[in-house]
Formats: sequence, structure tokens, C-alpha cells
Amino acid sequence: MGMQLEKPKLFPHKKVFVWFVFIFIALIIVRLSFLYMEYREFISKPFYYTNASVIVSYKKMKHGNRYMVLKLKSDDGFTFYTTTHRKENFNNKRLRLQIFPNEDIDFKDYIGTFYVKSKIKHQEKIPFSKKNMLMLYMNMQHKNSSMASLYNAIFFATPLDAKLRNKIALLGISHLVALSGFHLGILWGLIYGFLILIYRPLQQRFFPYRYALIDVGIIGMALLGFYVWFVGFPPSLLRSYAMVLVGWIILLLGMELLSFSFLTSVFLMLAIIFPYLLVSISFWLSIAGVFYIFLLLQYNKTANKRVVTLLYIPIGIFVLMLPIVHAVFATTSSYQLLSPIMSLLFVPFYPLAIFLHLVGMGSLFDNGLMYLLSLSTQGSEHILPLWIVFIYILLSIWAIWEKKLFYVVFVLASVYGVALFI
Repeated sequence: MGMQLEKPKLFPHKKVFVWFVFIFIALIIVRLSFLYMEYREFISKPFYYTNASVIVSYKKMKHGNRYMVLKLKSDDGFTFYTTTHRKENFNNKRLRLQIFPNEDIDFKDYIGTFYVKSKIKHQEKIPFSKKNMLMLYMNMQHKNSSMASLYNAIFFATPLDAKLRNKIALLGISHLVALSGFHLGILWGLIYGFLILIYRPLQQRFFPYRYALIDVGIIGMALLGFYVWFVGFPPSLLRSYAMVLVGWIILLLGMELLSFSFLTSVFLMLAIIFPYLLVSISFWLSIAGVFYIFLLLQYNKTANKRVVTLLYIPIGIFVLMLPIVHAVFATTSSYQLLSPIMSLLFVPFYPLAIFLHLVGMGSLFDNGLMYLLSLSTQGSEHILPLWIVFIYILLSIWAIWEKKLFYVVFVLASVYGVALFI
């Protein structure tokens, strides 16, 4: 029996990896320094004119007064909230605004999302886009607005209303509704699998010297990239696409793929190109999720692959992510224990839902989904103190090199889960 050659590592020596991290951290600091200078100039202005597209608008009540909250994406690159007492519909609108920056806007909010007072000077309707047409076609298939909103979120990364978002959080399926690497992985499998069926016969007959991983991979990456652009570059989806792209390149080079150095490299590169990701909760949660997947895979290399895929990964991620998630989100319900099962069921459901909407039968699962959303109506609030989460994260990172510590981390997360749900 011949020995299987080990794939070369992404970084052949630790010293090379350390230098890589050091250089990229320095570049991130330089990038943030320039952004900080822009920020200081921005808040020093008494007012600022900008054109912006409305991402979402909703009504709110305070002290008996009704007003509109608008979330906007400026042509100048920043995202912000503002309010207005105008009563018209601002969906699919572009606005010309006079905004009034001040010292209350801190740097973290500036590179993320901040609130600023404004005056609307002009508004115009955004022309109906291909995305709007697809959403309208899909919405017409649902009698219930909640179902339309749910599928809009799953397919187009649109925001959910607060009531529906709370129901989804109580079921522990927020990660299934918010577009992320989970969705991109399913789409990659569908696209690559479909294209390879077409490619193989052509390859055998006309170009047997070509490599499917290169040819089909290029088309697949282009289609995924178009989709990420089409839905507006959600942070978690952007991180996932970068990982798939870099991972595909590493596979072509024949190097080791599932490594923490790979995850670190993608994180640092994204932080330089898109610094706003550093203040995105969804981005950090997606990084944490991939980290724990790698940790589980590292210590289950000899286990049966089906067992790992169907049991270890869904349950392991759910348990290990509990302390991380509850550092940010307090909502807790016993129905969240169904999350691993729902994650597995989502794998066939997602492509089937896409197909059903394409053929005009998107409402097929509406009754079942409405029943599912009606199960959990009440929950409790549990936030884990940040100092405990910080210790948990340090132990998790240390567990990369110590297998026994990995089991300690898993036991700690399990004990916390028992205390949380029982």
C-alpha cells in the first residue's frame, strides 16, 4: 500500500505566515488611518449634501408621533439611518439630502452604519430593475406577505420586518434566512454539478486534455460572483465568496485547503479591501462559524465522512456557537434545539424552493412554513457576559494546537447549552 502524499501547506514555514500576518495588519492600520482622516473631515462639516438610495423604510411611533425611519446607501460610499415626518412611500426611491454630521457619530459607526439628522431636498423613483422584477414575480406567488418577505430574504438578502425576524430568531434559524456561506455552498454545488454534467461528454470528445476544475470552476465562480453583486454584497456572503474563490485557486495549486492559515488570510485580505466588515456582526459570526467547522474537521479526520457531515458538523457547530451567538443575541427558545435538524433539511429545501419559484409554484411550502413560524411565540433573554466570551474565544484558538483543550471547549459550550435550555 503506497503512502498518500501530503498536500503542501499554504505557508511552508511559520515565519512566512507570521510575516504575512504582520504585513497585512500594518496595511489594515494604514487603510483605517486614511478612513479616520476622512471621518474627521466628515464630522467637522456643519452640513453635507449627498445622493442616496433607500435600502429600507419603516414607520415608528414615539410619544404619540408617527415618523419614518430610512436606511440609505450614499453614492459617497457610506450607509446611514435618518428620520423624516413625511408620510409618503420611500421604497425604491433615490433622495437628495442635506445631512448634518456631528461628534455623536463615532468612527466605528462611520465605517459601519450611523444615524444623522437630515433634510430631504429632492426625491425620484428608481427605475424598475431586474432584481425588482424577479422579486415582484416571486411575491405574486404568495398570498401571505410574511412568506414573500421570508423568500425575499433567502434569495435577495432583503431586510425582514421586526415581527418576522423575532419569530425566526426564536426558532434558531436566522443563519438559514440571512444569506451566507451556507447558501453559497449549496449554490456552488448546484452550479458545479449541473455544469459538470454538460462538460464531461464534451471534454471526452473534443478536449480530453482540459481540466474540469479549471474550466467549470471559472464559469461557476463568475456566476457566483454575479449573484453576490446582484444581491448587494451582504457581508457574510462576501466573506463566503472570497473563501470559495481563494479556496478554488488553492485547489488548483494543489495546496492544503482546510487550514486556519487559509481562514486568517481570507479574513485579512477582506479587512483591507472592505474595512466596513470589521464592524459587521454578521461577518464576525460567519468567521466564527467557519473557524469551528475547521476545528471540528481537524479533530475528526478519521471519522466516517457521512457521520461528520450529518451529525458532527450540524450538532457541533450549534453547540460551539452558542456562547458566541449569545454574546450578541439574547433571544432564547427551546425550539432553537431543532436548529441542527432544520439546517440539514434546508440543504434540499433551498434548491427545491428556487426551482418552484422559477416555475411559478413557490407557494407550495407556505402552509408548512407558516405553521413552523407559529410554533414559538415566546422566549427568554440571555446574554453571556463579554469577559466569559473572551475567555471562551481564547480557549477555542488555543484548541487549534491542543486536542484535549478542544474537548474542554466543547464540554464548556455543552454545559452552557444545558443551562440555557433546561
